[in-house]
Amino acid sequence: MSKQLLQKQADTIRFLAADMVQKANSGHPGAPMGMADIATVLSAHLNLNPANDKWLNRDRLVFSGGHATGLVYSLLHLWGFDVSLPDMREFRQFHSKTPGHPEYGHTHGVEITTGPLGQGIANAVGFAMAAKYAQNILGKDVITHKVYCLCGDGDLQEGISYEACATAGHLGLDNLIVIYDSNSITIEGDTSIAWSENVKKRFAAANFEVFEIDGHNFDQIDKAIESAKVCDKPALIIATTSIGKGAATLEGSHHTHGAPLGEDEIRESKIKAGFNPDEKFVVPYDIKGAFDKLIQGVEAENAWEESLSDETKAKIKELQNPNFDSIVYPEFEVGSSVATRDSNHKILNAIASAIPGFLGGSADLAPSNKTELKGMGDFPKGKNIHFGIKEHAMAAITNAMNLYGLFRVFSATFFVFSDYLKPSARIAALAGIPQHFVWTHDSIGVGEDGPTHQPIEHLSQFRALPNFYTFRPADATENIASWKVALKMKAPSAFVCSRQGLQVLKDERAFGEVANGAYLLKKRENATVTLMASGSEVMLSLQVACVLDKEGIKANVVSVPCFDLLLEQNKEYVDTIIDPNTKVFAIEAARGLEYYKYADVVYGMDTFGASGPAGVLFKEFGFTVESLVERVKKDI
Repeated sequence: MSKQLLQKQADTIRFLAADMVQKANSGHPGAPMGMADIATVLSAHLNLNPANDKWLNRDRLVFSGGHATGLVYSLLHLWGFDVSLPDMREFRQFHSKTPGHPEYGHTHGVEITTGPLGQGIANAVGFAMAAKYAQNILGKDVITHKVYCLCGDGDLQEGISYEACATAGHLGLDNLIVIYDSNSITIEGDTSIAWSENVKKRFAAANFEVFEIDGHNFDQIDKAIESAKVCDKPALIIATTSIGKGAATLEGSHHTHGAPLGEDEIRESKIKAGFNPDEKFVVPYDIKGAFDKLIQGVEAENAWEESLSDETKAKIKELQNPNFDSIVYPEFEVGSSVATRDSNHKILNAIASAIPGFLGGSADLAPSNKTELKGMGDFPKGKNIHFGIKEHAMAAITNAMNLYGLFRVFSATFFVFSDYLKPSARIAALAGIPQHFVWTHDSIGVGEDGPTHQPIEHLSQFRALPNFYTFRPADATENIASWKVALKMKAPSAFVCSRQGLQVLKDERAFGEVANGAYLLKKRENATVTLMASGSEVMLSLQVACVLDKEGIKANVVSVPCFDLLLEQNKEYVDTIIDPNTKVFAIEAARGLEYYKYADVVYGMDTFGASGPAGVLFKEFGFTVESLVERVKKDI
């Protein structure tokens, strides 16, 4: 392809992005203009099919920097995805297909919602890991695609990128190609004011093959991508670019980063490039044809499909359509004491034994989280993923693995360390990614490790997160019922499990109602009190109710395994489990403020806990039968 045509392609991208930002009077023109040359060359290497954005063997392209959104929509349109010029005219407008940052499931062709800087790099690592696992199941001749990631200075300054790339280097992910738009500009100015590390040495030390190029030299870009595609390790292409490339007077200025260029600047820039300055949102006919991937994409997918054996097709179908009803769950003896982290261990193994695409791992805490899948080997050939002590990258990696198209993947850590991965959990909720988070050591029951390790506000925090379902089961049997609900959700779920043993309750509950988030566990005639609780506090509530009964106070008990599901129920259902004529008390060894939605009184935590044996702490903070009985009697 001639350099003249390549230049015209790149300039088309530049002016589409500039016009989008200008019309919206909001956005980032600098990065799209600076990366336009790279994107133009990369387009020729990508194996995509806009007619089927779920084709399994397509190349994955992740845009880690949200400030390159104008580039994303320009490329999706030029490649033939369902993003039109009118859609681009509605950039950043309410209900448009082109929001301020690309969203998975909202805009055709967007592989994953990346959101905050750095997330996309970890997502790309996740896609590459999923592809490696798919190769081991289906064959290296079946899964041949690459995973590309476009990132910038901000992505590499975020700590998550170090965590993720260290994982990629350790695993030797030779299917991962990261292209770094090195323009040395952030919002405050030159990156040198806050950042001076040697990126090349950093990535070389992490077992990456590193290439350095001029990001505006078409030949160098092409050769670097070709070389990266045949590396035996992950590749980083450091492309030195000028932010706002092609701007008449602002090229290289940080002023192009996050503000419109202005009508006069765009006009002069178009004249300089030989474009009609009076035209906006224009794609010349020859340029659309040069980018369009529709025809070759359909042909590539058809050829791939024809190459598959019947056995491989059957394997793919099984992975894509897991039969969760085939799981044989463990049984637990009524009255026995089983920590929900222990029952969860048996449940995870039962699921993994029945579902070929179910796998996962922990942030170096599998023995404590109880997440080891027994006898199922280590990733990438087995189902146990060792993420290391990298909670944030772990969650973002797993988000992408769950969107790969074949697998259901869980991640695990202590509940208090969910703080480290909250941004990734939030993205999972926003994008509707069905990741399963396993979080153990759920309350002051952590005990001797003290307040730094005792999750106090965390249940409230995640219950406040839209489209995120936090299960805190009362016992082993309720844990099973919760998993049955979560596995069929198209949203993320978390299993918050106890360190200490919890008595397995009598099996006389309507477990179908776990899908409603809460259910009436114990009902008494003429009750004047309702006790609500989750997790370990459910048994405590039952014991409190028994004592109150002996003292002439009738108390119903409501188990709340998933507060988020309860919030979705109508008043009619809520009134069937929480009698409006009773005074409602919530009991939770955590902050618990969300219970005021239903409760008159909440017995929760107003400190960060303390260091000491779990039994001592429950007594000291008022979570004993005797203490709670007296408090309820006083507060009726």
